[in-house]
Amino acid sequence: MGSGVIMVLQQIFRLSSLFRLANALHLRRNIGLSAIAFNKAKELDPVQKLFVDKIREYSSKSQKAGGPVDVSPEYQKDMNEEIMKLQRLYGGGDLTKFPDFKFEEPNLEAAQK
Repeated sequence: MGSGVIMVLQQIFRLSSLFRLANALHLRRNIGLSAIAFNKAKELDPVQKLFVDKIREYSSKSQKAGGPVDVSPEYQKDMNEEIMKLQRLYGGGDLTKFPDFKFEEPNLEAAQK
């Protein structure tokens, strides 16, 4: 029993180090996002401003176009062919929406008999 307790303690320490690592990563990401948000108060440098302006411009163009911006007819043809391949491979359906999963409750009383 002594070795079992030691193994459980080792697993707890291993999990706690994983939690610490995950929290540190989460905190680091939040600090990075906070720095960007606080940077809004200051004026962006010219390169950052140009980059953000281009992203916003592309976003508005893609919303107007309803998809990718400035694509050739070949791109649309290739995209439609790939969608058809995926629909044949996976049995059709709408590939743009997340599938609906329906899980049925098992009948445990029937399994016991």
